[in-house]
Amino acid sequence: MSAAAKYTLGRVGLFVVVVLALWPVQMNLFLKLMVALAFSAAVSFFLLRGWRDQMAQQLASAAERRKAEKERLRSALAGDDEAGSSKDA
Repeated sequence: MSAAAKYTLGRVGLFVVVVLALWPVQMNLFLKLMVALAFSAAVSFFLLRGWRDQMAQQLASAAERRKAEKERLRSALAGDDEAGSSKDA
């Protein structure tokens, strides 16, 4: 499972747990959801730090790969000899 999926499921799971914990409390449903959203965001900042860091690293490496591929395609379109010779080899 990817780091982004784990982090997202962790955030949703924390939100659901907080909503269920607030369910018996007498207050407006919209207010319960807003409190649960704020509280789960604060808790996830500490509890899900590892998964968040893994996700950030995964996104950074994907961006780096896209950047390298973009540069390779630009040089190939410009007609650089390096791009053509590496493809022939």
